[in-house]
Amino acid sequence: MARIVGAVTTSHVPAIGNAIARGLQDEPYWKPFFGAWPAAHEWLEKARPDVAVVVYNDHGLQFFLDKMPTFAVGAADEYHNADEGWGLPTLPPYRGDAAFSWHIIESLMSEEFDLTTCQEMLVDHAFTVPLKLLWPGERPCPVATVPVTVNTIQHPLPTPARCLKFGRALGRAIASYPEDLRVLVLGTGGLSHQLDGKRAGFINRGFDEMCMAAMVDQPDALAGYSIPQLVEAAGTQGVEVLNWVIARAALPGRVSKVHGNYHVPISNTASGMMVLENSL
Repeated sequence: MARIVGAVTTSHVPAIGNAIARGLQDEPYWKPFFGAWPAAHEWLEKARPDVAVVVYNDHGLQFFLDKMPTFAVGAADEYHNADEGWGLPTLPPYRGDAAFSWHIIESLMSEEFDLTTCQEMLVDHAFTVPLKLLWPGERPCPVATVPVTVNTIQHPLPTPARCLKFGRALGRAIASYPEDLRVLVLGTGGLSHQLDGKRAGFINRGFDEMCMAAMVDQPDALAGYSIPQLVEAAGTQGVEVLNWVIARAALPGRVSKVHGNYHVPISNTASGMMVLENSL
């Protein structure tokens, strides 16, 4: 049976991808962020995932405001990246696992989550940047991938409570796959940030620290928040923490924190990362 080895949660802002492409990891502005990742790489060598299920939000590359599914799952054998206008290099295709994707889709549908299924799917920086952080260098990503997108853009958004239920159903779907796979769940986005409007530049460190603590042993801490309350606490774009909630909720066992980092600012964003190990 498939086994979830753990989860990694991280910010995904395009500036991180530009810093990687330009080799700026050791510059003073960037070192507090990139310096956290060797510990994650060390854990990955021990965890040895075969596939990464990536929970993220699309920013207009695959879906736009006229058609924005609440939850979508990729079901292809490969996923292509494309130019989004950020100056990021276009990366080679990412390997998929269509059979595993269809199992996840069918399992989620059986639990009454209505999904958009994508047999062709473009993946944006919210997918590519975190994978490049986990597996740096020039080589293609060494694991198969399953993209799972969440609407954090176009209201109405799924509530934290709904995302918690979705994450738990996603975990059950993964764990019921009959083949022997080691699965990493990757939740990308956030933490608190607002890029526009009167509160542009807003960051809420207290809220972020609460979220990171809750990811270990209290994943339902955000379940009582409405979307307006979440926007007020985390900023307009800070609702990307919904992706973290789903990734953490997918872990079915006893969860321990292997590593974490919090750094402000990265492109007006509170950039958090956590490595969570799942022990059944």
